[in-house]
Amino acid sequence: MKLHELRDNAGATKRKKRVGRGPGSGMGKMGGRGIKGQKSRSGVAINGYEGGQMPLYQRLPKRGFNKPNRKSFAVVNLGLIQKFVDAGKLDAKGTIDEDALVASGLVRRKLDGIRVLAKGDITSKVTLNVTGASKSAVEAVEKAGGSLTVTTAQAAE
Repeated sequence: MKLHELRDNAGATKRKKRVGRGPGSGMGKMGGRGIKGQKSRSGVAINGYEGGQMPLYQRLPKRGFNKPNRKSFAVVNLGLIQKFVDAGKLDAKGTIDEDALVASGLVRRKLDGIRVLAKGDITSKVTLNVTGASKSAVEAVEKAGGSLTVTTAQAAE
């Protein structure tokens, strides 16, 4: 193979469509926009517009409610906590609180608190102190010989 024989794969590159460059191009004169009308002109923004008729997205009933002051928790699974303890990123002997979880890199940011869920299994005897936890997570930690305390921020909710 020589330098002048180098080629891109067939179909890897596509020529740009040059619109409005004469009748010979096949995309000249009107540039593929047809004749007259709003869509043939520039500056058209008519997504969802139905000619003055009430648009479909407004005719359909709305349901549900999004609580404006809802709390958003960072979620941690027990399996991940065990993995970080095994890797030595978390100290199983001391109390593992939310700041320790953030410092270890297990959670990026606390948000309104950290909630522990029971996905995966934990074998280390750990003492966790977090904002929230599922009942099964609390049971799993206690079964492994550790303790999981939920702070008052969750109780106030």
